Amino acid sequence: MHTIVCVKQVLDPEIPPAKFKIDTETKKVIPPTGVPPVISVFDERAVEAACRLKDKNKGKITVISMGSGKAADVVRHALSMGADDGFVLDDPAFEGLDSFGTAYVLGKAIQKIGAYDLVLCGRQAADWGAGQVGSILAEILGIPVVTLACNIEAADNKLRVKRIVKDGYEVLEAPMPSLVTVSSEIGLPHLPGGLGLMMARRKVIPVWKAQDIGAEPAKLDKAAAHSEVTGLSVPTRKSQCEIITGATPVEAAGNLASKIVSLI
Repeated sequence: MHTIVCVKQVLDPEIPPAKFKIDTETKKVIPPTGVPPVISVFDERAVEAACRLKDKNKGKITVISMGSGKAADVVRHALSMGADDGFVLDDPAFEGLDSFGTAYVLGKAIQKIGAYDLVLCGRQAADWGAGQVGSILAEILGIPVVTLACNIEAADNKLRVKRIVKDGYEVLEAPMPSLVTVSSEIGLPHLPGGLGLMMARRKVIPVWKAQDIGAEPAKLDKAAAHSEVTGLSVPTRKSQCEIITGATPVEAAGNLASKIVSLI
């Protein structure tokens, strides 16, 4: 069983708020100095799901990540968890792509990798949180998609997926190959062992450019994007307090009730 997992590098969510800066002109987050990116928490769960399937069904796990050269560290993290191979997609043409552009690049890389039985993605990215790439990627690849999985089983060339819904869960069957997006309810990922860390550090991770995967320049044109970031800012919090008084407790209570009614 060959499983391909798409992972993303994101800013470390544990960075102090004071280190979080935004360039309002370019509408981009400024990476803090000395704080390396980490694997998106939902993508880490997808790697965990792939490792569990590998433990039961044997096979191979390939990890791909689109990003800067530092994405290799994210791929190495997945390798230390139990993945077998990894690739980084790094090209200036890939920068600033929306969900459709990102899914297109990932799709071209998967087609270059070749035969597979399952593609796993996180339910959404831990930074933008759009939750679109997985479904778009499945459409590009022409395979079924199941979202928000909390458990995945494979048998007889079929997948049995337990997925989260608003009032409980559903159990669905899908043929292989399919794409599944994994939710955090699948459980905590296991910690990499010492041997896994050493093997991942020694692994050579190929870097693919746009021409390596046969990406069409027109598909990477930012002018043809389906979405646009019109503004980016750090939210501000304001607190305001007003003391409600009265000559007597009864009058104060009446004044408070009147104030509450006026705000409704």
